[in-house]
Amino acid sequence: MLSDFSSIPGVRRAADRIGEIASDRLVAKALRECHRLLSVRAEANSPAIAQQVIGLLEQLTERELDGLFDALTREFSPDPKEALEAAQTYALSPDANALAALLDATEPPRQELFRRLNRAPGGTAAIVRLRRHLLSRLKKNPQWQSIEADLLHLLSSWFNPGFLEMRRVDWNSPAHLLEQIIQHEAVHTIDGWDDLRRRLQRDRRCFAFFHPQLANVPLIFVEVALLPEMPSAIAPLIDKGAPIGTPRQFRVAAFYSISNCESGLRGVNLGNFLIKRVAKELQSELPQIKTFCTLSPIPGFLTWLAKSPQPLPAPKLKSASLKRLQEAHRWLLAATDNELAKLSQVDTLSTLGEKQIEALLALASYYLTYESPETSGDAVARFHLDNGARLERINVLANTSSTGLKQSAGLMVNYLYDLQRVEESHEAFVNGSVVHSRAVKSLIQRSSQRRGRRSSSVLQD
Repeated sequence: MLSDFSSIPGVRRAADRIGEIASDRLVAKALRECHRLLSVRAEANSPAIAQQVIGLLEQLTERELDGLFDALTREFSPDPKEALEAAQTYALSPDANALAALLDATEPPRQELFRRLNRAPGGTAAIVRLRRHLLSRLKKNPQWQSIEADLLHLLSSWFNPGFLEMRRVDWNSPAHLLEQIIQHEAVHTIDGWDDLRRRLQRDRRCFAFFHPQLANVPLIFVEVALLPEMPSAIAPLIDKGAPIGTPRQFRVAAFYSISNCESGLRGVNLGNFLIKRVAKELQSELPQIKTFCTLSPIPGFLTWLAKSPQPLPAPKLKSASLKRLQEAHRWLLAATDNELAKLSQVDTLSTLGEKQIEALLALASYYLTYESPETSGDAVARFHLDNGARLERINVLANTSSTGLKQSAGLMVNYLYDLQRVEESHEAFVNGSVVHSRAVKSLIQRSSQRRGRRSSSVLQD
C-alpha cells in the first residue's frame, strides 16, 4: 500500500519538510496580510483585510503561532533609532509636540495592528485566543514579553468594567451558559446538574460579567451564599442536601467562589469590580443584608510554612510577638516530627492539641497579615486585600477536602467587605499594610490564651 512508504526514514523526512514549507508559507502569508493591514489608509478597506488576517490566524497550529509571535517581536517593534531621536528631542524641548512624537515613536506598531484586528467581526475573540496561546508558552519564550505587555495593555482597556454587562445566572438561564458555569468552576467543583441547581436556589446567587463582543460567553463569575451569619466552613455551603434558607433569614452575603472562564484574560482586572457590583446589587435587592464577606482558601499557606526556616524569621514583629510566633513554630515542628507538610493529613490534624491548633492559627495570622503585601504572598489574600477587604477571621477545619488540606491544613479565611471603607483598606494595602480585625491580631499577641479548640473557628471582632 502507498501509505507504507511513510515508514521509510527518507520519505518521512521529505514529508516532514514539505509540511514545514507549507507551514512556513502560511505564517508568511499571515504576516504579509498583517503588514498590509497596517499600511492601508482607507478606513473602509481595513475591516475586510482584518477579516482575512483573522481567518489565517484561525488556521495556524501551535508551532505556527510560535513563529508568528517571533515575527511580531522582530518586525512590529519600535525602531530604536527613531525612538532615541524622539527621546533626545523631548529631553531638549519637553513640549507637547515633542512628547506626542516620542509616544508615537515608542509605541509598537503591533499595538495598532491589534487595534485594527479588533475592529473586525470576531476580532476581539481572536486576540483573546492569541494571548491565551502566548501565556501558555511565555515562560519558554521570554522574548515575547513585550507582546504580552501590549496585549495586557489593550485588553485591560477593551475589557474595562464600564464596558461589561453583569448578569445574574439562574436555573432559567440558557443551557449552554449553565454548562459553562459547571465547566469553569475552579474553586469548588460542581458535581453535575443537581449540584448546580442547589447553588442557584433562592438562598444562593451567581453573577457573571459579559462583554458585548463575546456576548454568550461568561468572562468571570462569582457564587454567593445568603446566610444568617458569617460562615466558618465550606461544606454546608456546597452541600446538595442543605436546607434552603428563606429571605427573612438573610443577614450575610458570603462570596465563596470566584472563577475566571477565559485564560486569555488572565491579569485583566475583572474580579474585584465584579464583587463590588454584586454587593451593591444585593444591597439594593435585599436591604436587610448588612455584611458582605468571603469564605476563602489560603492556597499558599502550607507551602510557605513547610519551607520556613528555623527559627522562623519575622522581622516586622516586635520582640515579644516574635518570641511567641517562633515558639508556635517549634510546637508544630514537634507535633509533626519536623515535617510540617504532614499538616495536610487528617490523621495528623486529629492528633493536634489545643496548643498546636493555637500555634497553627498564629502562624496563619502572621502569614496573611505580614506576608500578603509581598509579591510572593498568598494570591487569594492579595486579591481580596488589594480589593479593599479586611482580614476578618481565620477558621479551623473549614475545608477538609484533599485540596483544602494540602493547601492550608484545612484553614479558610473570612475577608470582610465594608463598602464604606474599601478604598481606605485598599490604600493601606498598596502602602504595605493589611487592615485586620482585633481577633486576627490576637492570634499572635495572645497565642497561649485560647478558650478552646472549637472556639478558634468562630472568633468575632
